[in-house]
Amino acid sequence: MTHVEDELNSQPACWIRAAEEAGRHRAALPDPGERVAVVGCGTSYFMAQAVAALREGSGRGETDAFAASEFPAGRSYDRVVALTRSGTTTEVLQLLAELKGRTRTTAVTADPGTPVMKAADDLVVLDYADERSVVQTRFATTALTLLRAHLGLHTGAAVTDARTALTSPLPQGLVECTQFTFLGRGWTVGLANEAGLKMREASLSWTEAYPAMEYRHGPISITTAGTATWMFGEAPDGLAEQVRATGGLWVGSGLDPLAELVRAQRLAVAVAASRGLDPDRPRHLTRSVILAP
Repeated sequence: MTHVEDELNSQPACWIRAAEEAGRHRAALPDPGERVAVVGCGTSYFMAQAVAALREGSGRGETDAFAASEFPAGRSYDRVVALTRSGTTTEVLQLLAELKGRTRTTAVTADPGTPVMKAADDLVVLDYADERSVVQTRFATTALTLLRAHLGLHTGAAVTDARTALTSPLPQGLVECTQFTFLGRGWTVGLANEAGLKMREASLSWTEAYPAMEYRHGPISITTAGTATWMFGEAPDGLAEQVRATGGLWVGSGLDPLAELVRAQRLAVAVAASRGLDPDRPRHLTRSVILAP
């Protein structure tokens, strides 16, 4: 078993622990009414998109998401939350340094022995969700589970669905597809983006991701026999039928959207195996991007 397989299989246990510990991290996380930005790089950026949509959509306060390198320097926030598995990513550390003394910052990280521990004002350490694999799985979903629980939006059904996602067969013919499109709505757009990234990283697949209502505005033109379109959450009316009419494979969502991401992680590993690739060692990638001064 690869490291990434072992790590993605451990997600239900990690989610249970994160939800149980959310209360003791309350002081480090945004209060209702605060104006918040959530930042990250790569996978963490896509989790930031999901968090921002969940928080603002639940009425907790205006919330934006940015890649750490694209944070708008002139914009004012009450708090900036940085998601960083490694705690060493250059763009995140640079941003936290720039915000020091003028905007309250929180870092959610997996490694307590990294520079982010001194760079942020408040810290949440999820060391039990750290990973050996370059490809992120459990840290990302555990951090999102912690923040869902902080918002009062996590339920045990997500854990139950994650267990189902780990044990139920993938749809027939999905692994053999040559192109994959992931769709989301609201907070699940971030999950769709992350599913696409996971497929690219682990299996070198041609993948795309869009808000579901944007799919008809051009992207559906690539859909045909041998392609797959995977919806995270409830699909817009008529879209499944429209995809099937092209000859493409439609994958609907019957689980909690975060559990659907677990299924997509499994797909990435399965496609990698079918192509003779090692998902623990994706080409051109390292566990953390550390740029020379």
